[in-house]
Amino acid sequence: MYSANMSALKTHGPFDGPQWPHVAPRSTYLIVAVLMGMVVFLAFFVNGIVIVVSLKYKKLRSPLNYILVNLAVADMLVTIFGSSVSFHNNIFGYFTLGKPVCEFEGFMVSLTGIVGLWSLAILAFERYIVICKPLGDFRFQQRHALMGCAFTWIWAFMWTSPPLFGWCSYVPEGLGTSCGPNWYTGGTNNNSYILALFATCFVMPLSTIIFSYSNLLFALRAVAAQQKESETTQRAEKEVTRMVIAMVLAFLVCWLPYAAFAIVTATNKDVVIDPTLASMPSYFSKTATVYNPVIYVFMNKQFRNCLMKLICCGRNPFGEDETSIASGRTDVTSISEGGGNKVTPA
Repeated sequence: MYSANMSALKTHGPFDGPQWPHVAPRSTYLIVAVLMGMVVFLAFFVNGIVIVVSLKYKKLRSPLNYILVNLAVADMLVTIFGSSVSFHNNIFGYFTLGKPVCEFEGFMVSLTGIVGLWSLAILAFERYIVICKPLGDFRFQQRHALMGCAFTWIWAFMWTSPPLFGWCSYVPEGLGTSCGPNWYTGGTNNNSYILALFATCFVMPLSTIIFSYSNLLFALRAVAAQQKESETTQRAEKEVTRMVIAMVLAFLVCWLPYAAFAIVTATNKDVVIDPTLASMPSYFSKTATVYNPVIYVFMNKQFRNCLMKLICCGRNPFGEDETSIASGRTDVTSISEGGGNKVTPA
């Protein structure tokens, strides 16, 4: 039983020495170390590219792209404070850095992870505001983009700082080599926090993403229905649909395991979960630092064009234009009520 394994953790101490073989075989720790090592390398590489290219090319620093850079920064910090620490600890088989660092790591990974999570929701909502125009002729400007970025950090801090002050706590998870909110030992104090975190940092952003992209797709399909003869419009609809599906699935792959484990454990104190299995949600969420940039940035034709120019000393050998479908820039620039709707390239 998971409770029995947690007793083993307490007996041997996750801060005192290797947890193999009483928690899991040494091979399990080494496999996780290899996985985390790959995540660290790839996440540094792809998010570093996003930040460097965005800083170099002014055309990428439009307000609608601020949230993408915010996402890259958050992912980079998750890698520094989370994936790299997990990589180090799994090599040795225990949390080598001590309890204070465990609490700090749990807080920083939760903070930056939720910043990244909410960045995806804000990105979706900004696209909805700009493309579907629910506010009429509202102009999305720099101050709005900065407000969106600031919201992600303030909101994340609001919901990740309470464990530092007694509402729940940050403790070793599963294998004892990474730390996070105490979602498995039960009790009113822990469970109330986990339920609040589930509502504010999973249900709310997921609902925002589904609402925003659903409305965007409905609006684009309405435009496509009016312009059946336009191949560009029909192609745009298909590409946006594929992109939206990829975005929602990526979000669920990253966060649904963590949310499901937390809720099941918080509401059922007798649940039996193996320590290795209990660690998996945390590692799933860390892998998002690799595929988030691929989905949200590298599939942006304008960004790819700038990247190829950077790599190839000022020219793009593939000759891609800068039109971007479903990218951080708004590619569908006019979707409004009434007649005369049309899709125009950004």
